[in-house]
Amino acid sequence: MPDDLLRPTIGAGVNMSARPWRLMSQTYVAFFGGVIASTVVAYLNAGRLGVDAAKRRLILLSGLAGLLVVVAVFMLLYSDAGVLSGLRVGIRVVAVLCCMAQIRLQRPMDRAFQLRGAEYRSLWGVGIAATIGGAITEALILLLVTVIW
Repeated sequence: MPDDLLRPTIGAGVNMSARPWRLMSQTYVAFFGGVIASTVVAYLNAGRLGVDAAKRRLILLSGLAGLLVVVAVFMLLYSDAGVLSGLRVGIRVVAVLCCMAQIRLQRPMDRAFQLRGAEYRSLWGVGIAATIGGAITEALILLLVTVIW
């Protein structure tokens, strides 16, 4: 009878072929791309890390909450004269704070990945695509808010 006590379990239930991205690299996507880009990257990375479905839903909910806060900040700070620099800073602060919450949800499984000794995947291609797509989507949403409001 084999003894399960000495059997390694760190890689159990995780797809080792899909390597995740570094957690702190996601903050660059959040800063330049906004809440939507950050949430997309965090959700995809959580799947690569093997984060359970409940925490992945929390990542999506935090992204939705972050987007609602961005819209609220936009409505508070926007003036008809144009976009203020304070508005841009406020939106970026919200995006990075949202990203930090999403990173916290991924951290336990990221530590398990680090213990496996595998290398991270580069975020350059996906990060740039998410940054551009997220920034455009967020700008369109904020434009829609100005038309409605």
